[in-house]
Amino acid sequence: MSYWLVLFMVIVGVWNVLGRYIGRFIGRNLTSNALIEIQWYLFDLVFLLGAAYAFKHNEHVRVDIFYKDLSPRRKALINFLGSVMFLIPFCGLIIYYSWGTILNSWSILEISPDPGGLPRYPIKSVIIISMALLILQGISEAIKNWYIFRNSDANQEDSNEL
Repeated sequence: MSYWLVLFMVIVGVWNVLGRYIGRFIGRNLTSNALIEIQWYLFDLVFLLGAAYAFKHNEHVRVDIFYKDLSPRRKALINFLGSVMFLIPFCGLIIYYSWGTILNSWSILEISPDPGGLPRYPIKSVIIISMALLILQGISEAIKNWYIFRNSDANQEDSNEL
């Protein structure tokens, strides 16, 4: 589904650029603040909702300088600790600190300060949704990696690494 969002985002972005230049040429505005904000919102959706998906498919950013040479058991331990000690607490902090801002945005039905802009409260809600999805995926990855760590042939791997 996200590829459709990316495609739509690119189409809107191309229209915004073409509309700006063609509009100057013909003396008429062919784009709007709403179209510019739609492009931003689509990027937000792709980025925020794609994070858990990328994590699930191991497509997230990783520094592989040392990691690539480790055994599967040690990789599993590092992945487990990363999920439990960093990912899940970080997402929890984002939810905690953004909750009040998002509730306030909904209470006033916040809209863009730009003329013709879009409502802000729905897109702000995606922050909590995406962090919740990332926490769920982090829990799933932690369980998988703990299983790999506990059930690998530790004696054989440890003796091979020495």
